[in-house]
Amino acid sequence: MKRIALLVISLFAVISCSTTKLLPEGAYRLTANKVTFKGKEKISPKEVTQYVRQQPNSNLIFGWNPFLSIYNWSNGSGEGINAFWENLGEKPVVFDSTLVESSRSNIAGHLEYLGYYRAKVDSEVEYRGREATVKYIIELGERIPIDTIVYEVPGGEFARDFRADSVNISIKPGYHLAEKDLEAETARGASFFRDRGYYDFSKNNYFFEADTLTERTTLYYRIRNYARGAVPTDTPLARYRIGKVNISHPADIPFRESLLREFNTIRPGAPYSERMINTTYARLSALKLFNNVSIEMSPSDSAVVDCDIRLSGTDLLGFKANVEASTNSSGLIGFSPQLSFYHKNLFHGGEWLNLGFSGNWQMMPGARAHSSEFGVSASLSFPRLVGYPVYRMRGENVPRTEIRSSFNYQNRPEYRRSLASMSFGYTGQLRRDWYFQVYPIQFNLVKLYTMSEEFNKLLREYPYLWDTFESHIDAGVGLMLYHTTDASVVPKTAYHYGRLNLDVSGNAVSLLNGVLPVNPEGLKQHLLFGVPYKQYVRAELSLGKVFRFGWNDNNALALHLDAGAGWAYGNSTALPFEKQFYCGGANSMRGWQARTLGPGFEPMSEYFVLPSQTGDFKLEADVEYRFPSFWKLEWAIFAEVGNVWTLNGDGLGKLNLPGSLAGDWGIGLRVNLDFILLRLDAGFKVHDPARAEGARWLGPKGWFSPGGAALHFGVGYPF
Repeated sequence: MKRIALLVISLFAVISCSTTKLLPEGAYRLTANKVTFKGKEKISPKEVTQYVRQQPNSNLIFGWNPFLSIYNWSNGSGEGINAFWENLGEKPVVFDSTLVESSRSNIAGHLEYLGYYRAKVDSEVEYRGREATVKYIIELGERIPIDTIVYEVPGGEFARDFRADSVNISIKPGYHLAEKDLEAETARGASFFRDRGYYDFSKNNYFFEADTLTERTTLYYRIRNYARGAVPTDTPLARYRIGKVNISHPADIPFRESLLREFNTIRPGAPYSERMINTTYARLSALKLFNNVSIEMSPSDSAVVDCDIRLSGTDLLGFKANVEASTNSSGLIGFSPQLSFYHKNLFHGGEWLNLGFSGNWQMMPGARAHSSEFGVSASLSFPRLVGYPVYRMRGENVPRTEIRSSFNYQNRPEYRRSLASMSFGYTGQLRRDWYFQVYPIQFNLVKLYTMSEEFNKLLREYPYLWDTFESHIDAGVGLMLYHTTDASVVPKTAYHYGRLNLDVSGNAVSLLNGVLPVNPEGLKQHLLFGVPYKQYVRAELSLGKVFRFGWNDNNALALHLDAGAGWAYGNSTALPFEKQFYCGGANSMRGWQARTLGPGFEPMSEYFVLPSQTGDFKLEADVEYRFPSFWKLEWAIFAEVGNVWTLNGDGLGKLNLPGSLAGDWGIGLRVNLDFILLRLDAGFKVHDPARAEGARWLGPKGWFSPGGAALHFGVGYPF
């Protein structure tokens, strides 16, 4: 009860804090713009509020913005702690009455653009204390229906093409006259005709005129063979064909000319098409070999247009480095470096080679316990579907074929083992902002070499754990579907994303059970090449959304939800250890180190010297507020809830909501260099389900006690 009371008091303190304390003398804070309509006809207020010249501070939670209150915790000096509150908070918008009249004019102009003529827009300003609310009262004007449409278009070949497209014309008799609809029709029609070969055709070839002087409105839909503002001419509109096609690229980027021309869809003698130009541009850009792809079209003769494609250079070779480090108040230190080498044109056909080296070390100063892990990986990616000719590809996207292999060696106090893997599959883009990975072949071999006597005894006592760590083969298929509205390394805009991962293993191998030997140790497992194979299904869904607000959109509110589940069946009783879910680390539940949380109420396992807490089910939700400091520095405040659970058995690790949810909060410092973001996050536990009942909630004293906090270093935003 004390904690709840303290939370309520703190929340009330934030809400009740003045949002106008730092306003200049005689000024008012703009709290809202309201839109009301006179008469029966109405439109969405959002259609007109964007044309109001001055917008109020955003309302985040039921009309309340806590960052306005936080800003006013400052004394306005902009120094010391006051600068921190001002950067953390949001500056109030000072009401400017001179912008109300121009806003009314903007709204009236936009209503006419929508087809509401002679609309009336009035305004009222309501003052309450030092706050101002502006109310715009709108009386929508007259709407004019189109009774008749008269078409006037050039004759000849263009007239035939126009008739073929007439069924797609978006303006029809009975529709209301609106400039917005006329403009949309010019864009649609111009795109159609430029795809049909009319190279010099544009929206400016359209001329609309409405006769509203009589009772019946006539719209004259005219297309001219010259553009608006140009000198009228009698030259007919003609369909162009492609003439010469020249492709040039730097000599230091060797590329097979035959393959480059297959990626190019602009062919000599073919009818001109703007879609064909865009397809070629997208394909050549997708190779990621050239800094710039330039396609210039120039008329060379009557109805002939030449094409000049210029490709500028880029670095073909390079290195990438990444590192994550973390520690907690118990003294456990983790360090994970990664180094990769890439070549983007290995066989002079846009093939990507990537060689990776990774490590992971964990240790406890003053103790003998430590673990080490070393991995090497290699991948080769071809810009096509291997076995399928490039010239048969359709559309702008270039799918790729990937072959991957890796070897990982782990040396832990409990055991030594290796993991070898190989996969073959396809990656690509389905449409704008949608990406996929399909691996019809995924093969993993896990080999257990030695284990400690204590750990061996434990596995013999718990078959579930034995099935998790034993030597095994994992052969199946994998799928990843990803959607994002901003794929940049360090996003600067509001965006959202979603990722779905699905793995299915062992089903194809299970068809051979009739001829496969059975494990002689009596575990009812079939063996492949002398070791059991795994059979399971695993899925994980990750969703995120980032809002931007504040001055120049420098502040961001990031939300993240992650849920996953795996189920072993058939030849397995447990998911492989490397496929199980875990929480904690630089990108998940930052109050804990990686693999130190869960499952459920379970405390840290005594049979693992170093953390290995995993589960079959994961649920996590994160919220993070990001705001600038100075120079390239940014601050972040975050809060997270989540855990992992087991789906088998009735122990402390079983799914139990909401009681076994863990919670933390923290603060982070970031260095945003645009091309890379470095961050340091400190997470503090708020609710630790592994502690004894009655001691699970932690306050400031618990944050600085052993095991109450963790420090993480990472690269890029956590989500």
